[in-house]
Amino acid sequence: MREEIIQATRVLEAGGIILYPTDTIWGIGCDATNYRAVQKIYKLKKRLTRKSFIVLLDQPEKILNYVAKVPEIAWDLIGNVTTPLTVVYPNAKNLAKNVIAQDNSIAIRLTRDQFCVRLINLFNKPIVSTSANLADDAPPRMFSDISEEIVNGVDHVVGIKHDKLNDLKPSTIIKLDEGGDYVVLRS
Repeated sequence: MREEIIQATRVLEAGGIILYPTDTIWGIGCDATNYRAVQKIYKLKKRLTRKSFIVLLDQPEKILNYVAKVPEIAWDLIGNVTTPLTVVYPNAKNLAKNVIAQDNSIAIRLTRDQFCVRLINLFNKPIVSTSANLADDAPPRMFSDISEEIVNGVDHVVGIKHDKLNDLKPSTIIKLDEGGDYVVLRS
């Protein structure tokens, strides 16, 4: 796994995109602070640019680097929810403009997957995490379900967990407002 993390980090640092296993489903990722890298993912997925992406972080304290304020309820949710949870925060900052939603919010998931945690820790920046499928196609449950167009369109395919069937579903998504009120967008 160590060599895969080093190789994926090099690709991210060079502005490339990777195909990688996450704590939910196979994902396409890049440096979430690099506008051009994010554009590559929109183009590959044939996705409308008005639809923003989720970004992954490895540690809760890093959230403050990318949002102006974290409502108190977010810390409670992060500390108590045991399944993959994405929180949409208002007032994003220090990220590529095309990864931020039109309302200036950003969706962040703290990953527990050891490959992702170690990758983000070494890279020291958030990475985009979007399902490894073309827009409007079903997300892949395992590596063999990923289309050739996606596999051939990335700069690096991470070489682990190719035979693992993923029984997990995409993360739950909760959107917070500045006051801490929230709505569940996906459960």
